[in-house]
Amino acid sequence: MNSSTIFYIVLALFVVWMLYRMFAPVKGLIQLRDEPFRKKMEQSKRKRLIDVREAHEFKAGHIPGAVNIPLSQIGGRLSEISKDGDVFVYCQSGMRSKQAAKMLLKNGFPEINNLMGGISSWSGKRVR
Repeated sequence: MNSSTIFYIVLALFVVWMLYRMFAPVKGLIQLRDEPFRKKMEQSKRKRLIDVREAHEFKAGHIPGAVNIPLSQIGGRLSEISKDGDVFVYCQSGMRSKQAAKMLLKNGFPEINNLMGGISSWSGKRVR
C-alpha cells in the first residue's frame, strides 16, 4: 500500500467514527418528536424547558415557557438548571440540543428530553 491509500483509509475511518458519534444513541437521552414531546411536557409537574439556540434566534420565536441558555453558554450556566424534575431541550433542528443534552447528562442530570427536528418540527404555539 502506498501512503495515499493509507491516508484515504484513515480518513474514511475517521468519517465513519464521526458519523457514529453524531447519530449513536445516548443513555439517558429521550428523543421525542413534536407531539410526544408536547404531551410529556404537559404531563410533567416540574419541568425546565431550555432553548439552546443563540439569543437572536430565541427572540425570533420560541416555545412558550422556554428559557434561553445557548449551547455556547450551557457549561457555565449549569447551576441555573434544576436536577429535580424533567428537563426538555430544543434548538433549530435538534443537533445542538443533542449536544447540550450530552453535556447535561455528563454533569449528573439523570434524563433529558430532546425535541427531534427542533423548533422547525414544532407545530404548537410560539412566542415572538
